[in-house]
Amino acid sequence: MDIMDTARPLDGAAVSAFLRSLPAEPLLLGLGEARHFVEELGRSRNEIFRHLVEHEGYRSFAIESDCLKGLVVDDHLATGAGALDEVMERGFSHDFGASPANRELVRWMRAYNEEHDEKLRFFGIDGPLEYWAASPREALTALHALLEGPLPCTRETLDALLGPDEPWTDEATVMDPSRSIGRSADAQRLRLLADDLVTLLDTQAPRLSPKDRERAELYGRTAVGLLRYHHWMADTSPARISRLSALRDAMMADNLRAVAEQGPALVFAHNLHLQRDGSVMTFGDRPLEWWGAGAITATRLGDRYAFLASALGTVGDDAPPPDTVEGMLSALPWDRGLIDARRLAGAVADPVPRVSHDFAYFPLDPARLGRIDGVVFVKRAVTPDRPA
Repeated sequence: MDIMDTARPLDGAAVSAFLRSLPAEPLLLGLGEARHFVEELGRSRNEIFRHLVEHEGYRSFAIESDCLKGLVVDDHLATGAGALDEVMERGFSHDFGASPANRELVRWMRAYNEEHDEKLRFFGIDGPLEYWAASPREALTALHALLEGPLPCTRETLDALLGPDEPWTDEATVMDPSRSIGRSADAQRLRLLADDLVTLLDTQAPRLSPKDRERAELYGRTAVGLLRYHHWMADTSPARISRLSALRDAMMADNLRAVAEQGPALVFAHNLHLQRDGSVMTFGDRPLEWWGAGAITATRLGDRYAFLASALGTVGDDAPPPDTVEGMLSALPWDRGLIDARRLAGAVADPVPRVSHDFAYFPLDPARLGRIDGVVFVKRAVTPDRPA
């Protein structure tokens, strides 16, 4: 089989043909990033999403960004609340609001909603965290405010137990678990109260509007997830960072479960988060291994989850050797292609793994092609100004 037999130029027809080739219509279509902040990939993603909305019935977009900040974007899409500059600043984490492709996506989604009765939705799927984490204050107090009747604590009690935000958000805890307050007596009590509030939400769910119920559930799982994450930030075992990576992806997977309830969605996050296989990377000199959100979601949705990895040819001045998968794909006659990954696995002869000089780029692993549904390939990408 020739490599040309596995690929098509990336356009709407190729996207629809890819969907028809799958064993089932996906509820979640994951599009992975091999590197953050690559605008060529972001623009390709926007074109794919527009086609999915206009021709395949997709109505939701989800991104690897703070799930609570994402509410700012979703409100803007629904009502026009906030100027676009403010929405991009407040509605994204990880500096993703500075991306021109993300700005254009939000602008297009808002314009679509102004002209159509069936509205588009926007979701952040990441927790309010990086390797450090936010205070659970916002999630806990927002959940508390939506509940009625006898509550397990007052708002004043929550504020007293939470204390100032600075100890929660101390970035030094990434490398120094002794600085974490996640196992303090107050934090332990907050974990119990969060569990009580989530249980109370279940008993009050019928009285809430669909919007309030959806948000209360988001606040509840975010509060529980953050308190769990802070607890393990205080861990001193060698498995600490791998465990934190796994907890972060478990929070993403729980958010993806909620997104799937809204009907077919495009999900945009790093390949490491969306792939079906276990994720592997290094943190400093430490090797990390964990199961990502895509792997967890695939166990829940089966064939209703599909994964398109991305791969880049030349990134800045880093060109792929011709005997790597990216090197072979660079010989295709198109600047952007959509490749059937399983057929590609049978078409490439003993490719070697690419070793990229760009530390932020995660090359395709030839051994994993059989676990990927497809590959979105961009032949040349400008090196981002900021690190991934």
